Amino acid sequence: MRVLVIGAGPAGARCAERLAERGADVTLAGAEPALPYDRVALGRVLSGEAEVAALITHDAARLRGLGIRFRAATRIAALDRATGRATTARGETIAWDRAVFATGSDAVRLPLPGADLPGVFVYRSIADVQAMRRAAAGGGRAVVIGGGLLGLEAAAALSVAGARVTVVHAPGWPMERQLDPAAGALLARELGAKRRLRFVMPAKTEGIEGDQHVRALRLADGTRIACDLVVMAVGIRPAVALAREAGLEVNRGIVVDDAMRSSDARILAIGECAEHRGQVCGLVAPALAMAEAATATLLGESRAYAARPDTAALKVSGIAVWSAGEIAPADAEAITLSDEQAGLYRRLWLRGGRLVGAVLYGDTADAPFYLDLLASGRAVAPFRARLAFGAAFAEAA
Repeated sequence: MRVLVIGAGPAGARCAERLAERGADVTLAGAEPALPYDRVALGRVLSGEAEVAALITHDAARLRGLGIRFRAATRIAALDRATGRATTARGETIAWDRAVFATGSDAVRLPLPGADLPGVFVYRSIADVQAMRRAAAGGGRAVVIGGGLLGLEAAAALSVAGARVTVVHAPGWPMERQLDPAAGALLARELGAKRRLRFVMPAKTEGIEGDQHVRALRLADGTRIACDLVVMAVGIRPAVALAREAGLEVNRGIVVDDAMRSSDARILAIGECAEHRGQVCGLVAPALAMAEAATATLLGESRAYAARPDTAALKVSGIAVWSAGEIAPADAEAITLSDEQAGLYRRLWLRGGRLVGAVLYGDTADAPFYLDLLASGRAVAPFRARLAFGAAFAEAA
């Protein structure tokens, strides 16, 4: 069985590895001119704490040992379902019996005036962070548009690299999808103290100014923030153009069933480009779980993918923040534990006597306990009074 895996990110590399271990004839095509690497750790390259080589997950010797034909800098331009052939951007053809889309996502680039100026970046690839690192050298002034997970990781890394960083965020607190306002305020305060980040929020960006290079960011209220580089970290969008052109069913992502099969049973989709039961993922853990399910399907085994509650953890050293499930749902009751002086905060949301959402700030040791409660739907009534104090107290009850 000839399998073409399109995309060499974590999900694609995992799927290719598992298939090759079981004897499949695998071609792994990556659009970037790099070996498969840990995209989650890009911030360490941006900050200067690691070189690119430290992020490689599958070096050339490992890929050869697995028998995987790896093709770097190979963008698949067309997929012919009738003939079982893929055409690369260079006009080469690759024959396949089964294909796996692991094309990931594209970074959203805001259509702002000046967005095409030199010095404006997105935070997505090795090439992106290397260019940003060069631009930040020598204490440049950086503006990061977006205070979500990616934006904060980029901002913290730029600060470590020596840049003076301002984060511009449309909502009133950072990580608004993963944190409630109280936790968001604690996070902004700690990032200001530990990473010297300046926050401007709520704020709407109106344009980027400059002649031959970016010089300032202009806000809707007329405020100008002088800067030498701008990083857009305002979200990602599933990369589905190739799948749509191939005639597969696509909504936000490539529509798949529990076995990761697309509308064409010979073609599967995994990771950020896939849409399972109306949901797309943006995290590595579910992408890898999809890769395992897809491998089983291709080998004729039965292993349905089951989504777990969404979790988020900020990857900035010295700052502990974690959340999972529904954050501040209007129809749920909340339990709050807070010690502002110590920088500790915990808020849990219950519905029908079961945990449906959690935010932990300052101490995340109990994250596995709360995630298990979320995933299992176990009733918390027997230990509700001690639930906010964590696993040890709840289990003792």
